[in-house]
Amino acid sequence: MASKSQTELNGLQKAAILFIIVGPEKASKVFRYLKDDEVESLTLEIANMKNITPSVKDEVLDEFYEICLAQQYVAEGGIDYANDLLEKTFGPERAREIIGKLTDSLQVRPFEFVRKTDPSQLLNFIQDENSQTIALILSYLSANQAATIIGALSPEKQADVAKRIAQMDRTSPDTIRDVEHVLERKLASLVNQDYTIAGGVDAIVDILNTVDRGTEKHIMETLEIEEPELADEIRRKMFVFEDILTLDDRSIQRVLREVDNNDLAVALKSAGEEVCEVIFKNTSKRQVEMIKDDMDFMGPVRLKDVEEAQQKIVNIIRKLEDAGEIVISRGGGDEIVV
Repeated sequence: MASKSQTELNGLQKAAILFIIVGPEKASKVFRYLKDDEVESLTLEIANMKNITPSVKDEVLDEFYEICLAQQYVAEGGIDYANDLLEKTFGPERAREIIGKLTDSLQVRPFEFVRKTDPSQLLNFIQDENSQTIALILSYLSANQAATIIGALSPEKQADVAKRIAQMDRTSPDTIRDVEHVLERKLASLVNQDYTIAGGVDAIVDILNTVDRGTEKHIMETLEIEEPELADEIRRKMFVFEDILTLDDRSIQRVLREVDNNDLAVALKSAGEEVCEVIFKNTSKRQVEMIKDDMDFMGPVRLKDVEEAQQKIVNIIRKLEDAGEIVISRGGGDEIVV
């Protein structure tokens, strides 16, 4: 593609240039959130890009920055607030152009106004709603906000809401708008007409990792009865091997007393340097030498075997926490040790 001015480029071409600017590592992280056809179109456009001048790169970056800034202002105080700030920064004409591009091509996250609401106030407003409505709203909140609300719900409602968040996939814009109208606000003009992905197992894992231990335990015990496969999937993601860095030295030493040396050697084959250091720091010099010798002797190990060994250690950690022998720091009050 011959070099064009920024004004001659379409949205896909601008996105391709932006991905080229940020580099493959950052671009690949964004690609994970795109649909297959979007990735295919962008990849083809990137491959066809040639002779991008520095001035075009600068213009694309400037436009991206301006739209991100506008989106932040809209989230903070709405369209009028954003327009006032953009006018002060870029002038009336440019502000109108930026707002126009924002509302045409970008999405302000649904329930953005709720994210700025105190959780205790929001709880009073939604606690009598049905579980599906509460689950939809919590899916768009931060993990801390959602944890506060789900922890204050009745025990029978907690597990039901958690299950619905975990099983939620795509919610239609009409449904989102209906719920927003219940909350007496309208974001219809800013909601993208494509389906919005929210909830899922990762969402409930973030919430359960933040909520107090009593609420987490009740939800998981209920899910283990009602949805055992879902409970297993959630439990596997709630504490990953790398999270051993969040444990104090005494807890790590207690965990290592239960771990087979061979499992530990296999588990450390793909572990980061920081994880290895914290484990070796809490192990005798003689044992460290033995583990390192085992790691060298075993040579290459299948990733599946490494993950299984790491999961064994994670299971030990969870078992010791359930027994009250160690404490896993979390967002609720039970991370305080006295």
